[in-house]
Amino acid sequence: MHIIMAEDKARKLVANNKKAYHDYFIEEKYEAGIELFGTEVKSIRQGKCSIKEAWISIDKGEAFIMGMNVSPYEKGNIFNKDPLRVKKLLLHKAEIRKLDQQKMVQGYTLVPLEVYFKNGKVKVEVGLAKGKKLYDKRADMAKKDQQREALRDYKVSLR
Repeated sequence: MHIIMAEDKARKLVANNKKAYHDYFIEEKYEAGIELFGTEVKSIRQGKCSIKEAWISIDKGEAFIMGMNVSPYEKGNIFNKDPLRVKKLLLHKAEIRKLDQQKMVQGYTLVPLEVYFKNGKVKVEVGLAKGKKLYDKRADMAKKDQQREALRDYKVSLR
């Protein structure tokens, strides 16, 4: 129990992608580092990062995150990079190969779920995801409504 609490302390969430959980079934999760420049890390420390429109592609045995917006650092002047530049993900070759093979299966995609600091390093949680159909999304929303209703009824009964 103490180990989990120690890990949570060392992990500081910067950005998460709630829409990914709405649009996809998340099958597996992987943790990857991101190749960044100094001003980008400083900007992420200030919380100026968005992964809502981001996706992950695998090309020639390397994984890249595209569409991740890291706003320019105010004091970065000439050292600032393009906010939407393609960033390399740091994963083991075996993990990349496994993800690439699973991605070949129809309907699977790779989406970034969270960006966070872990022991001073910027990490991204990558999810192997399968797209939801409209009826799946409706079923999930109905289930959440039922849970919310049940919780509300339980709270009322406690009074």
